[in-house]
Amino acid sequence: MHDTHAALLVAVMALVTVLLRFLPFIIFNGKREVPGYIMYLGKVLPYAIMGMLIVYCLRNVRFSAAADWLPSAVGVAVVVLLHLLKRNTLLSILGGTIVYMALVQFVFV
Repeated sequence: MHDTHAALLVAVMALVTVLLRFLPFIIFNGKREVPGYIMYLGKVLPYAIMGMLIVYCLRNVRFSAAADWLPSAVGVAVVVLLHLLKRNTLLSILGGTIVYMALVQFVFV
């Protein structure tokens, strides 16, 4: 029963994920014009998401020692720099995360 329950949960989650991914293509299938507010959200949401991620990541930073805040500051700087240069949200977040983790794991041990 436990394995069947787990399989059903995974199946339902997969179905919901696929439905959510394909729903915009079903609604806006090229025959209808995309509303202006959807276009607006497509432009502003990446910046809003990055802002929320930065606030979330920096919520527990302490300024008592450089090892506490310097990796975070460098990571944020890398995110901003990459986004200004490449305008790619995923690349910016991934690059900043990699730099931050490298600093925390290898430099500020």
